[in-house]
Amino acid sequence: MEHLISQYKQDQNLVYNTWFVNNDERLKAFRSIRRGVIQVIDDIKNCCFPNDFKGSSLEFVISCITEQKQVFQGASHPFYWKPKLRIPDIYENQDNKRYFGQFLKNCLNTSDEEALLSEIIKLDSKKIKGLGPAVANILYFLHPTVFPPCNTAIVRGFNTLFGEKIKLGSWKEYLKMRAVIIQQNEKHKQHFSNDLGAFGGFLFEIGIKNILTGQEESLTEKEQEKIEKKLQKRQQKVVDEAQENQLHSQMQYHLLTIGNALSYDVIAASNDRSRSYNGDKFSFISIQDFPEIDVSKETAKTIELIDIVWFKKGTNKIVCAFEVEKSTSIYSGILRLSDLSFSLPSHQSKLYIIIPDKREKDVKIQLNRPSIRNSNLEISYILTSVLDKECEALCMYGDSHHILEKIAKKV
Repeated sequence: MEHLISQYKQDQNLVYNTWFVNNDERLKAFRSIRRGVIQVIDDIKNCCFPNDFKGSSLEFVISCITEQKQVFQGASHPFYWKPKLRIPDIYENQDNKRYFGQFLKNCLNTSDEEALLSEIIKLDSKKIKGLGPAVANILYFLHPTVFPPCNTAIVRGFNTLFGEKIKLGSWKEYLKMRAVIIQQNEKHKQHFSNDLGAFGGFLFEIGIKNILTGQEESLTEKEQEKIEKKLQKRQQKVVDEAQENQLHSQMQYHLLTIGNALSYDVIAASNDRSRSYNGDKFSFISIQDFPEIDVSKETAKTIELIDIVWFKKGTNKIVCAFEVEKSTSIYSGILRLSDLSFSLPSHQSKLYIIIPDKREKDVKIQLNRPSIRNSNLEISYILTSVLDKECEALCMYGDSHHILEKIAKKV
């Protein structure tokens, strides 16, 4: 076991390093998903949750989850509405829909482990067709120290490692698996984390045979080739992510530079201030602290995670806010901007999403969602290639934030 854990933690291509540690986007996802779950609850409560997964607030939540690297691939499949099978039965059956909303609300409003487990048992007793432990992936992002993530690869890895026969799709089986995971996580706590995502990732890598336990049958040549291809693909992803992080930092640097040139107070997200680009540390070219604004403590934390914010000089009045997106969920950035807009309507801040050219279609789809379009939320987007090309000109010839309108697009 110790050898397997060591392999899991030391291999830079495995999800412990590519997803669990040193990943600001993973940490941001917890807040975005929590905010999304609140929206699901409100939609069900206000009878505006649709009779389909697509276009619903639940789709936004699951999209944020599935974009959290390989561990959550396939997390959306159990929630797709399958009309012929009438599953999962939380779309057309109004009683089931309401109970699902109550379940999410009860889980959101407590951190007591026994109360949370009780909610699962009560949900299971309702026998809602097609609504199984896939929900555990939502619960993980609400209570990461209580619920491990769950999918086919994780269950397969669990069965391989512990010689069990846990079946996918059963809450009873999930709770049995959870109990063993918690026991083993405690036993090897010096290697893992209170956050059960680390152990879940370990089982995931075993499940897809990136980590071999020695209990597997001899691999065929075809299986070996398949594993080799997976490793190569994973290595390429690591390279691509490094390039994306570099682009992200570059865009933040451009926005800080332009904001300074236009005589605004500028600041980066609270978890990005130690970053640097072109030899300049973000904390050195921006104001020291995020100005105190008149919102709740929870909302303030969300707003402070916005990638770049410009303030009117010497005040707490927000002039512009920018989310720089890459391979992460565009919706999570929209949520942070919407929190800002709705919490500080008097500021009339200009909101922007900075997007790689290849994701222009994605941002149009998200901004065209009925829930966004009907909210009167005005968000423009700027392509990274354009911002990079025009940065110097904006600094030289701009006299206010209105200069951005020359390069921004609206849906």
